[in-house]
Amino acid sequence: MLLPEIAEFLGCKTPDGWVQAALADLETLLLDHKNCEFKAASTALSLMAKYNTHVDLINLMSRLAREELVHHEQVMRLMKRRKIALRPLSAGRYASGLRSVVRTHEPVKLVDTLVVGAFIEARSCERFEALVPHLDAELGKFYFGLLKSEARHFQGYLRLAYQYGEAADVERSIERVRVAERELIESPDVEFRFHSGVPSSSAA
Repeated sequence: MLLPEIAEFLGCKTPDGWVQAALADLETLLLDHKNCEFKAASTALSLMAKYNTHVDLINLMSRLAREELVHHEQVMRLMKRRKIALRPLSAGRYASGLRSVVRTHEPVKLVDTLVVGAFIEARSCERFEALVPHLDAELGKFYFGLLKSEARHFQGYLRLAYQYGEAADVERSIERVRVAERELIESPDVEFRFHSGVPSSSAA
C-alpha cells in the first residue's frame, strides 16, 4: 500500500491514460525503468562527490546507490527472461523539467535537489502501486516489492532536505516543485516513459 504521506506529498495521481499506455508497451516501460534505476544510482554518487563533507548525506546516498544498482540488475534479468533486447532510449522530459526549478546558489541548491529527489522517488512509488493490480504475476510481485524501498528513498531525501535547509524554505521548495511536477504528470506528452505525462495520440 502507498504511504498516506506520499499521496499527500504528490500534487496529483497518475492519470489512467498513462497506466493504459504502460500496459500496452511493457517493453518500453522496462527499458526506461532500467534507465531510471541507473540514473538514480548515478545521481546519488554525484551528490556524494559534490557534497563530500556532508556525512549523513554521504552515508544515505551510498546505501541508496547500491540499492538502485541492485534494482537495475533485477530489471535487466526480467528483460532477459522476457527476451527484451537492450536499445537506446531517449530520456523523457520529467527529470530535466524538475531540475529546471532548482535554484542555482548554495545552500538552497542542495535543498531543491533533495526535494526533487523526494518527488522522483514518491512518483515512482505511486506509479508502481498504480501498475501492480494490472500486471502479470512476476512483474506485479517485483513492482510491489519495490514499493517499500522507493518509499524509504523518498523519506531519506526529504529528511536530508530538512536537515540541510531551513524548514520554511524547504516547505516553499516543496510547493514550487509540486506545481512543476503536477504539470509534467498531467500535461500531454509526446513520448511514453516511466515518468511521462499523459500520452498524446502521437506518443511513441
